[in-house]
Amino acid sequence: MMEARLNELEAKLAFAEDLIETLNQTVIRQQGQLDSLQQQMRLLHQRMQDARPDETPTLRDELPPHY
Repeated sequence: MMEARLNELEAKLAFAEDLIETLNQTVIRQQGQLDSLQQQMRLLHQRMQDARPDETPTLRDELPPHY
């Protein structure tokens, strides 16, 4: 009886260790994806900043279109 319980616990432990390793690999993969997406967002943000004109608006730019 005791040996059967011990075998069951060992099997559960082996399953839990396998699951933890699988979850760790998933987290590692997702972190890599997040890092890549963050880098892409930084590059897109920089491109948008670079494409934005540096001109300061003049009073004429703020006039309504019917003038």
